Amino acid sequence: MPDIRTFCRVCEPACGLVARVEDGRLAKLRPDRDHVVSRGWACNKGLATFDIHHDPDRLDTPVKRVASGRFEPIGWDQAMTEIAARMRAIRAACGDWATALYVGNPAAFNARLGSGTAPFVAGLGTRQVYSSGTQDCSNKFAGSEAVYGSSTVHPLPDFDHTELLLVIGSNPAVSHMSFVSIADPMRVLREAQARGAKIRFLNPRRIESVAAGVGELIQLRPDTDVWFLAALLHALDEAGTFDAELLARRGRNVAALRAFLAGYSPERVAPITGVPAAVLRGLAAEWAAADGAAVTMSTGANMGRHGTLAYWLVQMLSFCTGNLDRRGGNLQSVGYYPSATRAGAVDPSRLWFDGRFGRTRHVRGVLPGNLLADEILTAGPGQVRSLFVVAGNPLLSIGDEAKLAAALQSLELLVCVDIYRSATAEHAHYILPATDQFERADLTYSGLGLQHRPFVQYTEAVVAPRGERREEWWILARLCRELGFKGPLDAGEDADGGLARLARMLERGGLSLEQVQATSGGLPLPPNQPGRLFDELLPAADGRLDCCPAQFAAALPALAADFAARLAEAPGQLRLITLRDRFMHNSWFHNVRKLRRAAQVGNPLYMHPDDMARLGLTAGALVRVRSQAGEIALPVQVAADLLPGVVAATHGWGHAGAPGLRLAQERPGVNVNRLLPSGPGSYDPLSNQAFMTGIPVEVEALGLEGAATAVPPCDTARR
Repeated sequence: MPDIRTFCRVCEPACGLVARVEDGRLAKLRPDRDHVVSRGWACNKGLATFDIHHDPDRLDTPVKRVASGRFEPIGWDQAMTEIAARMRAIRAACGDWATALYVGNPAAFNARLGSGTAPFVAGLGTRQVYSSGTQDCSNKFAGSEAVYGSSTVHPLPDFDHTELLLVIGSNPAVSHMSFVSIADPMRVLREAQARGAKIRFLNPRRIESVAAGVGELIQLRPDTDVWFLAALLHALDEAGTFDAELLARRGRNVAALRAFLAGYSPERVAPITGVPAAVLRGLAAEWAAADGAAVTMSTGANMGRHGTLAYWLVQMLSFCTGNLDRRGGNLQSVGYYPSATRAGAVDPSRLWFDGRFGRTRHVRGVLPGNLLADEILTAGPGQVRSLFVVAGNPLLSIGDEAKLAAALQSLELLVCVDIYRSATAEHAHYILPATDQFERADLTYSGLGLQHRPFVQYTEAVVAPRGERREEWWILARLCRELGFKGPLDAGEDADGGLARLARMLERGGLSLEQVQATSGGLPLPPNQPGRLFDELLPAADGRLDCCPAQFAAALPALAADFAARLAEAPGQLRLITLRDRFMHNSWFHNVRKLRRAAQVGNPLYMHPDDMARLGLTAGALVRVRSQAGEIALPVQVAADLLPGVVAATHGWGHAGAPGLRLAQERPGVNVNRLLPSGPGSYDPLSNQAFMTGIPVEVEALGLEGAATAVPPCDTARR
């Protein structure tokens, strides 16, 4: 069989891959050197999907927990019948809202999954929908919605023409970029730098991107990005560099924005951010002088206490200085489908409701993940009694693991649809085996409205599903049929799994599904152009951006109060940030042997040498890390690339309770999210975004004798 050209579905760029198939088996995987965009680039994690496909720990058949606590294989018909019967009983006793759905990160890269989730949720009639998005990016959806009236407007840098690029909370050398779908971002940044562009990174540590010779670093304290941005805008406005004509023509509530900025001068903000006023004013001067300046912000800022406000100010930085929707600034990408709804199409007041834990909202249909455990554990009308987890591992991605574990164990029904027996799935009553990216047909999807080089690509399944693995959309569609809901299988087992919907999306962009299917290696689309945002999106409302949205009215005084609290913070207070690892991807690559380097025994706590000396710590010593939410024990390592007062550890570890992942369990590491809060008050009410960085912690030496009992493993006992 000839080689098959396909694409990666680990992260946003969808890099081209070539699969060698022999005797119906995936035999080899390599980068596609002739791909229209990635042109031979693929990261080690994308290539490691070959190993995930062949992992002997993969699930090949549905399994059910039996009285002994063990999992035993069952057939699909039995699984569907039993799950549906239990669901009907729970809904009859507790109501529609007693069933919840949690969808994990890999679902964002599966174009056909929505054809199953949408009818499943509609049939249930539940509002209890959660996703991993509230752990990393929901602030951007809420911020865009507030400014533009659409949650899908996210202008990205014009890397090819910008003279100055500000990169906030992102480390592309390790984790590529987010909300900017770009293959080989370091190459693109090097090319921009080579033609004279200045690149400035804003980060609490000297990141690998800067160490590789790209850009310069402005080091600031964790979770202070919002005040840095306010001060930068203050300096630009003070210098008279706001575009007065543009603000008058395209801006709304400009006076309110300026009134807010007036309180945050570079001099006043410097003690909080740790960035001298002269450095910040120097950046303002560079920005004002650039003939095209662009900005992008990622998870390092998203996950702070004020990520939504920070993203608002990112938009204001671009807009107020005349760099939005212009060459060299930030441009709206469209791609094959105009996913961005027109400005003013969203009425934010319709998204809020009085929930069991106060005033609550949906962000793109999703509730705060940090409320999931409370919704399960708190008795009363609306209590969650059954949960479906699709392509997610919330036990390791949401704060307060112990509380969530107790919640999962208390459920009357937990069904996990996954490729592995993850730490979350170990608590399930049923685990249903899903296909991987090589076992399903797909269309590039996650990068809509975010592509640096727009393209579209279709792939057939490279190989047939192994064992009894089934596509996620089909699993949910089969449950819809069992429960009597209208769903994709109404037309029979030969349902297309959403291909007709994708065909309609392509038609909006002037393409046909058949045209894309006939193109191997991706079909290039028109490049990003200035003028699309102002000319095509804004005129649907009054043609203006909201420079100070009314829904921020309560958040701005809270921001001021937090500023005062930070000023009063005790000297020496340590704050925790999380790290990404170039060999791991959240919690789902830990069972890949070739990515488990010898040094990757676990995830240590990294500290600046001055902080270690102050606390009397030596490299390799075991320390207790304590926050208001919990505590963990980790070995400590020296990291001079951190600012003093900042500690860091890699997230995604903590697989001690996942015996179904044998390699991951050998070197389980510690779940850093045990230090994170959950429940009411642990997330940004504007966006449902969890507070996951800049967490105040205490660190102390921990004798080896006490290590075993200081942080007990999460109880995985079964009922």
